[in-house]
Amino acid sequence: MRTTFSGVSRGTERLILSGRVPVSEHARMRAPAQQGAFPFPVKYGYAAVGTVEDGPDDLAGRTVFALVPHADVFTAPVDALVPVPGGIPPRRAVLAANMETALNGVWDGAVGPGDRVAVVGAGMVGCLVASLVARIAGTEVTLVDVLPERAAVAAALGCRFAMPEDCPGDCDVVFHASASAPGLATAIAAAGTEAAIVEMSWYGEGTVAAPLGGAFHSQRLRLVGSQVGSVSPSRRPRWSYRRRLEKALALLDDPRLDVLLDTEIAFADLPRLLPAALAAGGCALGIVVRYD
Repeated sequence: MRTTFSGVSRGTERLILSGRVPVSEHARMRAPAQQGAFPFPVKYGYAAVGTVEDGPDDLAGRTVFALVPHADVFTAPVDALVPVPGGIPPRRAVLAANMETALNGVWDGAVGPGDRVAVVGAGMVGCLVASLVARIAGTEVTLVDVLPERAAVAAALGCRFAMPEDCPGDCDVVFHASASAPGLATAIAAAGTEAAIVEMSWYGEGTVAAPLGGAFHSQRLRLVGSQVGSVSPSRRPRWSYRRRLEKALALLDDPRLDVLLDTEIAFADLPRLLPAALAAGGCALGIVVRYD
């Protein structure tokens, strides 16, 4: 397969670059086609889109998605390749892995029609969660972030936007995806009585303060961990990993999602430019690697 584009999972790959994958998670954090081992050297990544140059007749010449590391050319088992549906540009298809994470999180949150929902953290996963929830009839979705420029992204996705100090309260479901202690505090404060806070952040090593005092217990709030490594329990008896990934690709048939891909780096320039793009405090939302 010859790669056309690949996507950088900014939060996860930043933790790997900084050597912050806990020893206890070395096995669980392995990418499907990872080479090497944590902390380094390691070849990582799981969002490649390209063309099959040599393979079975039914795949030859087709545009496919694969959960493989960044590389210009690679070989992979046939069952690791998922055809990209017609009409979805290859560049947008790099969002499939993150969309799969978002889809799994929405299942974990069990959002229903008409729910008031806050999504705290307008990174890639948070934005994709908001985009999915906003499609559910009657939902009131607010994307919350410390960067005011994310307001334009929220508008493009059909959501409201708020800074943390203006985050709505009494929400039916809250998703937290900021990977920060202040963001988690904002998410907990936004939850209504007996609501669920779906924790989608990956923090890596270290501890994170969680404000579980105040009204947390009297309101009987639920803190739900969500991780794409397992299919959500509500779907697990019926959904395979393959079915979930195919659905994530189909959900990318939405041109509004192109707003999430705001940074492009040529493959040859990765050693020079990727560390700065992944640095903490950077404003890049979606990083696309281009292969010419």
